[in-house]
This record gives sequence, structure tokens and C-alpha cells, in this order.
Amino acid sequence: MDGGPSQLQQAQLAAFLGPDPASFETLISHLMSTSNEQRSHAESIFNLLRQTDPNSLVLKLAQLLSSSVHVEARAMAAILLRKQLTRDDSYIWPHLTESTRGAVKNTLLSALQNEESKSTIRKLCDTISELASSLIPENLWPEMLPFMFQCVTSTSPKLQESAFVMFSQLAQFIGETLSPYITDLHNVFLNVLNNSPNSDVKIAALSAVINFIQCLSSSSERDRFQDLLPSMMRTLTEALNSGQEATAQEALELLIELAGTEPRFLRRQIVDVVGSMLQIAEAENLEEGTRHLAIEFVITLAEARERAPGMMRKLPQFISRLFAILMTMLLDVDDDPAWHTAEIKDEDAGETSNYSIGQECLDRLAIALGGNTIVPVASEQLPVYFAAPEWQKHHAALIALAQIAEGCSKIMIKNLEQVVTMVLNSFQHPHPRVRWAAINAVGQLSTDLGPDLQVQYHLRVLPALASAMDDYPNPRVQAHAASAVLNFSENCTPEILAPYLDGIVHKLLLLLQNTKQMVQEGALTALASVADSSQEQFQKYYDSVMPYLKAILINASDKANRMLRAKALECISLVGMAVGKDKFRDDAKQVMEVLMSLQGSQMESDDPTTSYTLQAWARLCKCLGQDFLPYMSVVMPPLLQSAQLKPDVTITSAESDDEIDESDDESMETITLGDKRIGIKTSVLEEKATACNMLCCYADELKEGFYPWIDQVAPTLVPLLKFYFHEEVRRAAVSAMPDLLRSAKLAVEKGMAQGRNETYVKQLSDYIVPALVEALHKEPDTEICVSMLDSLNECLQISGQLLDESQVRSIVDEVKRVITVSSSRKRERAERAKAEDFDAEEGELLKEENEQEEEVFDQIGEILGTMIKTFKASFLPFFDELSPFLMPMWGKDKTPEERRISICIFDDVAEQCREAALKYYDTYLPFLLEACTDENPDVRQASVYGLGVCAEFGGAVFKPLVGEALSRLNLIIRQPNALQPENVMAYDNAVSALGKICLFHRGSIDSSQVLPAWLNCLPLKGDLIEAKVVHDQLCSMVERSDTEVLGPNNQHLPKVISIFAEVLCAGNELTTKHTASRMINLLRQLQQTLPPSVLASTFSLLQPQQQLALQSILSS
Repeated sequence: MDGGPSQLQQAQLAAFLGPDPASFETLISHLMSTSNEQRSHAESIFNLLRQTDPNSLVLKLAQLLSSSVHVEARAMAAILLRKQLTRDDSYIWPHLTESTRGAVKNTLLSALQNEESKSTIRKLCDTISELASSLIPENLWPEMLPFMFQCVTSTSPKLQESAFVMFSQLAQFIGETLSPYITDLHNVFLNVLNNSPNSDVKIAALSAVINFIQCLSSSSERDRFQDLLPSMMRTLTEALNSGQEATAQEALELLIELAGTEPRFLRRQIVDVVGSMLQIAEAENLEEGTRHLAIEFVITLAEARERAPGMMRKLPQFISRLFAILMTMLLDVDDDPAWHTAEIKDEDAGETSNYSIGQECLDRLAIALGGNTIVPVASEQLPVYFAAPEWQKHHAALIALAQIAEGCSKIMIKNLEQVVTMVLNSFQHPHPRVRWAAINAVGQLSTDLGPDLQVQYHLRVLPALASAMDDYPNPRVQAHAASAVLNFSENCTPEILAPYLDGIVHKLLLLLQNTKQMVQEGALTALASVADSSQEQFQKYYDSVMPYLKAILINASDKANRMLRAKALECISLVGMAVGKDKFRDDAKQVMEVLMSLQGSQMESDDPTTSYTLQAWARLCKCLGQDFLPYMSVVMPPLLQSAQLKPDVTITSAESDDEIDESDDESMETITLGDKRIGIKTSVLEEKATACNMLCCYADELKEGFYPWIDQVAPTLVPLLKFYFHEEVRRAAVSAMPDLLRSAKLAVEKGMAQGRNETYVKQLSDYIVPALVEALHKEPDTEICVSMLDSLNECLQISGQLLDESQVRSIVDEVKRVITVSSSRKRERAERAKAEDFDAEEGELLKEENEQEEEVFDQIGEILGTMIKTFKASFLPFFDELSPFLMPMWGKDKTPEERRISICIFDDVAEQCREAALKYYDTYLPFLLEACTDENPDVRQASVYGLGVCAEFGGAVFKPLVGEALSRLNLIIRQPNALQPENVMAYDNAVSALGKICLFHRGSIDSSQVLPAWLNCLPLKGDLIEAKVVHDQLCSMVERSDTEVLGPNNQHLPKVISIFAEVLCAGNELTTKHTASRMINLLRQLQQTLPPSVLASTFSLLQPQQQLALQSILSS
């Protein structure tokens, strides 16, 4: 059957395309209809027209655009034309005849000149820019740029503005193509910014300049626009002086964009620019919105670390002014009576937008500039606020201290005494809002300055919080004190908490009986955290705490108490985990019954109980282990449902006027991607993330017990490896992958897989491993990349030989890409370090970012190690491919960690591939020998371990290097502080390598010198793995009556016996059970064969406790 239109349809289509424009206009109006049926009918006709007669359709749209009297129809025609002319699936330009193309181009330009409606003009500009961006680079619209230059210089503000709007868009689409016109454009921009009386034209020109600056690739090209900056700033100040604040706000938003993307463009005039912005921020006669944007500009500059590192730190006078402005904003807080009622809905009562923006900006400023810049400013300004009589000033100082703590933590930790004293003195302030702010500061500082704060000041902080819990007239203060106990205990060891537990638990139980829900909730979260931090020490409070918790769980059933019940659930499960299975078992059953009934009831979508229930079940599973299996059939269905939730997403155009309405729903988060604005319901994402994390917990905890659920869980989680709406979901999916594989493998091995065999494990591995590799390829976040590599390595260890060659190939290709991308990130950072304002603080931050790259390479090393151990010599062709990526890592310009990892990879090749690896010795051994004297002990350890491996398996290839190897090992062993903790691992591995040379290359050494030297280094006590190998080797040599080890006339025997004695006295630390029993047998033989006098004199050289230990071992 032919897919074309039927005769009836053809007649209909002909009517729409006929000479009467009315029927086509009706069709277009139906496309905007609110009736779904009418709209979809119109859409299907429109699509048919597109397929069957694109020329007529486009001409009809052009005609409508230029001649319809209805503004909505003209606007819709512009939008529809743009869609047809956008280079995507619906691009129909190539299918149009030459005459249609010419007509469309002419109509668009004439329509622009004739149109009067501002919003239609904007849509026309969009359509023209879209088409021009495809045609200008190919020189297929030669009239376009002359037309734009003509508009820019015309006397019509409408045309001037339109041309600048289009220049703006073309700069984004095809900036490089416009660079030959830089000089002409520069003159046009300068003229308009300086002379145009029309503010709309100036804003359009400002936007065009800024887009242009962003599209130029070289700083020398950008610098040609430097002299426009004063005129650009004047656009802003003139708008403000003439009271056009809406225009000024548009200008500010454009300048903020410039500050974020090209901050160094502003550098030469930074003093004037930032000075003007701070003046705007200080001007009390301006609207708040305008002043907030000026502050946003300065903060954006401070945050532009990647593009202008250190620039703002060079302006301390401005930082001080900005800090003062933000402090003033924090004073904008009212003592609203609703705040004191401690109702959750009035939590922020009295706070203004000034107050919340001041808070947010202090936090961002401190994180962007760091403590060395911010702490001196704060030290100068905050004491004045602390000393002032007004409560608002005292309150502001405490809030500021809490806000800057994260960014200034390193410096504040050095001045803890001063900080803690300021905060704790405020606990006595007469105003409850100040006391609340002091508690708030303690909570924040516990998080940001922990664990130093906890270790040094628990004696002062915990009693202060405990007494704040007694502030019964002010439930807000009580509830906050309980919350601060949570922050304090999260960064705390059980030993620090122990002495305070009696008092704190007693007070929290009293707060649980309070009538205010906010206080009860605070007490529950604090109890949960205290139990979690004190672990088994919480057992003695269990019997008094649990009845209260169960009572809340059972009684708090109405809607108003949902959060209370959820928190009780959290608290019970954390207490259960802290005290352990035996103590919790009986109550656990009761709690699970409540959980099951909750699960059976219909919960509303915004009920917090859902997510808390998911977490509580998982904690109960961790506590009860395999005893939890009977409940899995209840837990899993709703959990899978939550993990499978679809994100609630709304997508609009980024420029559209119908913005997603955020005001009524705080749980909507918006992100802009390209020209789309995406709104996402965060509560859905959080529930999904929680569920995915819980699935991980079950698979990890229950091992083979989780087998029955794998077939449902794997298809749920594998696609989420690429769930870009929420990092937590991806992280959970990533860490679950090896757990699922392990569960399947164990179930098969233990015969619990309902008759399935290894083929099932292979199928699962074939599903998971390629998906992980593909997700890694697309992952934007470096930290998650590290987790993915880690998971991939675990999966490879589990799957082993089940991987086929094409999978190994894809992993190797991905490894190459990861190394390349990581190196290019490091190169970009090195470029940043060349910036003119780069300083020590930027250097610190850069170092931290580069440490993440080391983690990436560390995981690469692990993966390659696993592949080499799994596939041995058959992996070597891949290793050859990887060599060009790995060899540079041995360089002296690389970090010690990178050098260590690349040496370890070679060590693995030499150890696992033995003879097949001999061909690499010529290339790698010179590096290995050189690395033996590296200043970094970890690099030395990896290289001497490698020497030992090569000595063991290298045979004749290694023989010529024995002398060189001995002298390198000797340097390490004889180094004066060789046995210091940081050097002992390198020392032990050097001794082990020396032993292997003695064993495998005896003919190439002077054994009368080398063997006694080796014996003198034993026993090894640092690297416990090597210790077992070396002590076993010594045992074998003595069993063979190796005369060179025992020495002439057995003169080394006392040393051998004392080594055995020390090794045996250390239990199973320094030797395997097998070696230990061989050592004991040897000692017994010696007891029988040696003259008693020789034995007695040997024993007398041992330490007394070794003599006793040996006697008891030998007599038993």
C-alpha cells in the first residue's frame, strides 16, 4: 500500500494551499487551539503539507508573515518558519527550489522592516538568525550582512535594535565567521553605546558586544574591545540616573554573564568596574533587585576561579566593602512573633530577601576567596557587631560567622579559641533570636571545623548545648540546641561523647515529652545521631529510650504528625544498629510489624514517611543480617517502585515568557541546558535516590540472599548509570553493579540459584560491564568517574575469565580515553597557573583538583592489574597498545603517585606473565633501577618490589643487572632512617628483593658477603605480606641445609634461631601457620642434633621473653 495521502486528503491539502489565504490562516490558528483534538488534527495536516509540498508550505507561511492582519498569526508563522529552517530533523531548506529560497529570504527581511509588534519582531529575528547561521558561512546569503549593517546605522530604533539582536545570536552560532568584521562592528558598537538616545537599542548593543567578546577565541581579539568597557558601564549608570531601573537590571544581567565567562576582559579596568558595582549595592534609593544584581556581579567575579584565578583577592579594599554591605543586609530581620511559636511553617518568619541573599553571598564569597582573604576582614568588622547593643547586630555577627566557616575552615581552625569564645558568650544573650543564632553557629562550626572543634572544645560546647535545652520559655531555642547536638556528635568519637551521655540522653528524653512538635523532632534526630556516634556505649540507655520511641511510632498517626513518626522510625533503626542484633531483636519484630502496616496503607505523594521507611528497612537489614530475608518480599515491591520513579520534568524554551512557575512549589529546581529550560521536581528525585541507595545496601548486606531479586533490580539500575538529573542516583547505581554480580556468582557457587549455572553469571556480566564502560565514557563528573572505575574493577575481579575479547578491547579503549582526558584537564590547570593573579591559595586549590586526577589514575592501575592477573600473557598485546599512554607517567615531571602506579603496572606484568614479559625488561628495568633511589618512599617500594619480581623470573635476562641491582638495594637498606615508619615498607621490599637475588642468582654474587647481610636484616616487621614470603624462603633454605646461609661451622645458626624465635613469638603476624609449623620442626631437629652447649649459648643470646616462648613452643 502506498504511504502517500489519499485523494480526499489531496483535495483538502489543495484547499489549504489555494489562492484564498483565509483557509491556511485558519489551519495555523488551529495549531494554537486549546482543544487537543482540533490541535492534533491541524498538526497532522501541517505535517502532511511538509512532506508532500514543502515549497508551497514555506511560501504560504512567508505570505502569512508579511500580509496577515492578525498579530498572533504573524508570530506563529515566524515560529513555524524557524522550526522548518533549524538544522535538525525537520530542516527542509535543501528540499526547496531556488526561487522559493529567494522568496523566503526577501520576505523575511521585508517583514522585519514592516512589522510593528515588538514580540513578533523578536520572533522574526530568531528565525532570520537561525537561517543566516546556516547560510552565511557558505556565502549563500550575501545580502544579509550588508542589510544588518544598514539597519544598525539607520535612523529607526526598531531596526537598530533588531540588527543588534541578530548580531548577538549570530555571535553565539557562527562567531568565527564574523571575526573579519571586527573593526566595523567595533566602530558601530562604540557609536551606538555612546550616542544612541534609545535605551532598548543600547541594551541590544550591549548584549551583542558581550556575546561577541565571548565568541572570540584569542585574548588579543577580545582586547580590541577593551575601550568599549567604559561605554558599556555608562549604559548601566545612565539607566540608573534616569530612573530606568528595569533597563539597568537588564544591563546588569548581561554584565554578570560577562563576569562569569570572560572575567579577564574586565581585569584592566577592574577597579573602576567593581567600584561602580559596589556603589550601586550601597545606594539605598535603588530597588533591592538592582542592588542584589550588583552584588551578584562582584560575587560572580570572585567565583570565576577557572578563568581568572586570584584576580579578586588582589582587591582587599573592595572585599572589605562588600563584606560590610552583606553584613548590613543581615540586619534586615524582624522579630516576628510567629517565629517564637516554633511551628514548622513559620521557621523563617521575620527573614527578608535581603537577609537570605546576604547569607548566601557570604557563604559563596568565603568559598571563592578563602580564609586568608576573608578572616582578616571578618576579624575587623565582626567585633563591632558583637559589641553593639542592638540584638540584630549581635545576631548578624553570629550568622556571618556560621556562613563563612566552610570557606575559611583552615584559617578558623587555627583561631578556634577566639571563635568558640565569641559564640559561647552569646549563649547568655537576653534575646532568644541571638541565642538561637549562637546555637546555629555551634552546629555549623561543628560540621565545618570538625573534628578539631570536638576534640579541643567538647568540655565547653556540650555543657552549653545541654543548658540551652532547658530554655523552656523558648521552644525554638530548645529544638535548635538538640539539632546542634546532632551536628556536634556526627564528627565525634564514642570516647569524647561517653562522659556526657547520661546528661544528654536524660535531657533529650524530657524534650521528647514536650508538646511542641519541632522540639520533639529535634530531640529525635539528636538521639539518633548520639546513638549512631556512641555505638555499643548506647546499650545502657536502650531500655529507657526504646519505649518512648515505640510510643511515638504507634501514636503519631495523623497527618500533622507525619514527620514526627518518620523521625521516630529513623531514630529506632539507628539505635537498633548501634546496640546490635541481640539487644534489638525483640523490638525489631514489633517495629517491622508497624513498618508493614505503614507500607500497606495509602500514603500521599508528599508524605515524608515513604523515604524514611525505605531507609529504616535497610538499617534493620544491616542490623539483622540474614535474619532479615523473610521480610524481603514485603520490602522489595515498593522499593522497586520508588527506584523506577520517572523524573517529573517540564521543559520550556529558555527565552520563553511562560517561565516555570517556581513560586508555588519549592520542590521544583530549574536548570538551563542550551536553549531549553528544564524544571525538575526534586522530591521525586530524592525518593528515587534513596531507593537506589537502599537497593545497594540490600545487595551488599545479603550477598547470595539477594539473588531472587537480581532479575528485577539489574534492569532497574543499569539504565540509571546514565541518569544525569541526579548525581546520587548515578552513584548508587554505580556502586550496586559489583554487588549484583557478586550476589549472582555466590548464589550459583552455593547452589542457591534454582538450577542456574555460570552461564547466568556471564549473561549478567555481559549486561553490566559494557553498560558501565559506556556510562564511564559519558560521565561528566570526575569524582563519579573514579567510582565507576572502582566498580568496573570489582566487576572484572568477579567476572574474570567470563569477559570476552571485545569487552576487554572496549575497556582498554576507554582506559586510553580516560588517561587522555585526565591529562588534558591537568594541562588546562597548568595554563590557569600562568594567569597574572595566580597566588598561593589558588595553588592549594589546584593541587586538590589534581589529586582527584591521581585517584583516576590509581583506579586505572587497579583495573589494569586485575586484567593482567586475569588474562596473564594473553593481555600483553593490549598492554603494548597502552604503553605509549603509560610510559610518560614514569617521567620526573609526574607526581610520585603517578610514578608509583605506572611502576606497579609493570610489576604486575613481570609477575603474572613471567617468561612472556622478558621482552619488556630492556625498556623498563633502567627506569626501575633509577626509581629505587626516588625521594618518595612509595615509589621506592614499588620499584624494589619490581626488582625482586624480575630477579625471580628474569633468569639470564636479569643476570647482567645483578651488580647494579645489589648496589641500589644496598643504598635503601643502609640508609640511616630506613626503619622509620614512612620508609619501612621500601626497606622490607628491598630486603625481600635481596633475598630473591640470593635465591635465584647465587652464582652472580659474593654470597659470603651478601647472605649474612640479608640475614642481618631479618625478621621483617613492616610489610606483613612480604614478611611471610621472606620468612618462608629462609625456612626453605634451612630445610635444605643451605651451607652458605648457615655459614662455616654453622656460625650463623644463632642468628637463624633468633629470627625463628622472633617470628614465632609474633603469633601469625609474620608467618603463615604452615611456615610456623616447619620452623618448629626445624628447631626440634636442631634441639636433637646440636650439642647442648651450643644450643644453650644460642639461647642465652635471646631476650628473656623469647627464651620462655621458645621453651614452651618446643616442649608442647
